[in-house]
Amino acid sequence: MKTLQLTHLITALLLISMGSPVFATEPIDKGQRVFSAGHSFHMFMPKMLAELAKAAKIPDHQQAGLSSIGGSYVYQHWNVADEKNTLKTTLRAGQVDVLTLSPIYLPDDGIENFAKLGVEHQPDIRVTIQEFWLPFDVFDVNYKKQKPEPVDRNARTVAELRTINEPYYKSMDDHVRALNEKFGKQVVFVVPVGQASLALRAKIIAGEAPGLKQQNDLFTDAIGHATAPLQWLTAYCHFAVIYRRSPVGLPCPAALGKEPHGEALNRLLQELAWEAAKAHPLSGLR
Repeated sequence: MKTLQLTHLITALLLISMGSPVFATEPIDKGQRVFSAGHSFHMFMPKMLAELAKAAKIPDHQQAGLSSIGGSYVYQHWNVADEKNTLKTTLRAGQVDVLTLSPIYLPDDGIENFAKLGVEHQPDIRVTIQEFWLPFDVFDVNYKKQKPEPVDRNARTVAELRTINEPYYKSMDDHVRALNEKFGKQVVFVVPVGQASLALRAKIIAGEAPGLKQQNDLFTDAIGHATAPLQWLTAYCHFAVIYRRSPVGLPCPAALGKEPHGEALNRLLQELAWEAAKAHPLSGLR
């Protein structure tokens, strides 16, 4: 027994020395205390996550708090005055297991600030970063200063989507890796909603997404606010990363079930979310 334990320890140390992350990939059965901070591409998710945890019979899932600022960067949540900053207060109390954040573009000092504060009071805290679909369907870090020209999302090809999105994905992964290197362990994780949404758009283009006829069916406006299918895809991605469990087979939400092909679409969303989470090297599932 001691020999086996020593072998496992040596293997882990070798992996660390080689720069390979070592994750505990077993499913998490204990309910997590989740605090969420973000904008309108993110803040519909916490309520859905709670519904999924209940459906999965995960006891004691808690929404520890919310910090919602429209169109926000993470540092804006950090800069909220201390007497009004419920996120800082809850982190200092050690009452957060998972902090979900949704930066617009990177770098964003707020991520590191919150992660440092969280680790100080809860060493095992996980900070998740939502990778999202691009506003206006373009990778433009200055889009707030100058609104991009309208884009016909329905005309996008899979190849175009990959070309547009890959620099964004890389910028996020590089930033998260740099932060984890500072901490000396993996504290920050990526929730690959962007890549799952790209996979969904590929299915729509191929005519393989039940009930979705065009890419615009995922969005309510030019900037890209999400309709129900994209919202639930986002929630499934977070469930997969936070609980390290497949969402495949969970009951169909009412918002999807009322549609003619709702059950089939829901299954597809669950599968795409799980595949994206498993494939991403910074999700904690590898």
